[in-house]
Amino acid sequence: MTSSLLRPRGRTRATAGAEGAESGTMTAGMAVGLAVGVSGGVRGGAVPEGSTAPTRILDWRDPRVAALVRELGPAGPPAPLDPLAPLDPARQIEVLHRAHAWISGAVRPVYSVQDERPVSQVLRRGRGSCSQRLAVLEAVARAYGVPTRVRGLLVDGTFWYPRFPRLRRIVPDQVLLAWPEFRLGSPAGSEGAPAPASWLTVSQLLDGMRPGDGAQGGAQAGGFTNAGSETLFEALSRTAIDWDAAPALCPSSGTGTGTGTGPGAGAACDLSAYVLADLGHHDSRDELFARHGQTLCGLARLVAEPVLGRRGAA
Repeated sequence: MTSSLLRPRGRTRATAGAEGAESGTMTAGMAVGLAVGVSGGVRGGAVPEGSTAPTRILDWRDPRVAALVRELGPAGPPAPLDPLAPLDPARQIEVLHRAHAWISGAVRPVYSVQDERPVSQVLRRGRGSCSQRLAVLEAVARAYGVPTRVRGLLVDGTFWYPRFPRLRRIVPDQVLLAWPEFRLGSPAGSEGAPAPASWLTVSQLLDGMRPGDGAQGGAQAGGFTNAGSETLFEALSRTAIDWDAAPALCPSSGTGTGTGTGPGAGAACDLSAYVLADLGHHDSRDELFARHGQTLCGLARLVAEPVLGRRGAA
């Protein structure tokens, strides 16, 4: 049993597909399916275009974030005069892989519940949750001229049971996940004209588009289990993370029991069963949290942060 008392006021368990939930026929897969109509944009029909602008959370103009960008350096030769200047897609991918590796090594993984903490403060503390470390990656991307946006997912709290085997009763019944996407232009076509920009999820960016490894990347055997020292953030560099039951994105050497038949068949990295609702795309994580709140209510965050904000992944 997970706790619904920690949830922000006003958010129901099935934000998307409430009708199905009321009739007792809603499943995780149906929640995602019903949300397809809004997954390309926020409710109302507008399609978020993303942005490179700094926000309260993605404060990439802060000196700490700017110092990180300088440390990462220009995205490969020939180096631009300004490391913050827009780069071509291959170099954008390269530098974001370097950024992910840097964050994995320099920002210690903890269970912080303050999803709205500015990136500069995460860097100052030297520790952060998966959500906060993904925000650092987003801020770096925007600093390099890569537009980002997020997809809001309500994830079943049971996904985190392996992390808290003795504290299941206080695990939130649903966790709001801001899953980043990055807009990169495709390499120039045969005529030399750049192809239209495309959006990549953070999983596609870090695994499926690994520089030099081809379309499927270099995923290692085994999917993400949400247990042990490896967190969701670290796992992104070695295996595809799929919230939409698309087996082709999973490593072919995975140990899952899915029924897919393609080259990437297997469900080792298929996490779609944990998705309760798809909240659509938003121009920034600031906008997502402003619309739907954070995972925990304010009082719960105040009580939990001093402890969980320092507790590292086991």
